[in-house]
Amino acid sequence: MTIHAMKTRRIITEIISGLFIILWVYAGLNKMMDPEFGDQLHKSPYLDKVADFVQVTLPTGELVIALLLVFHRTKLYGLYLSFFLMFLFTGYIYAMLQFSFYKPCSCGGILSRMDWNTHLYFNIIFTLLAGAAALLYEKPRTITKETLKPVTN
Repeated sequence: MTIHAMKTRRIITEIISGLFIILWVYAGLNKMMDPEFGDQLHKSPYLDKVADFVQVTLPTGELVIALLLVFHRTKLYGLYLSFFLMFLFTGYIYAMLQFSFYKPCSCGGILSRMDWNTHLYFNIIFTLLAGAAALLYEKPRTITKETLKPVTN
């Protein structure tokens, strides 16, 4: 792989990671500060039994994922978790659209202004972005004696 291709992959990965850092920090803090977040979870036909657990763990998890994405050593874990969480959110929205009459919105801020179909498309795009970034991610190389040896002809 050329140096240019490696740089391009790294830039794309960093941009996508940055988008997810913004998304997770925004979503996590918004949920923590929204007094109605727990009430909305209790109204969900799929989350009512685990609403108290989700109310605490989801925003905390979003902030932890954002933190993982900041550091190069943990970025790949953050990308995998971003993909997994976005996949779950996308599945939840799809299930709500297909099978639920009542659709409470437990998302906050800007995302709460989207209709359910727009939110589904948003989540699909971000799920694909997380998957692409995880595939493009270049793992840090371990320096060994063999990698430091000069190339001889």
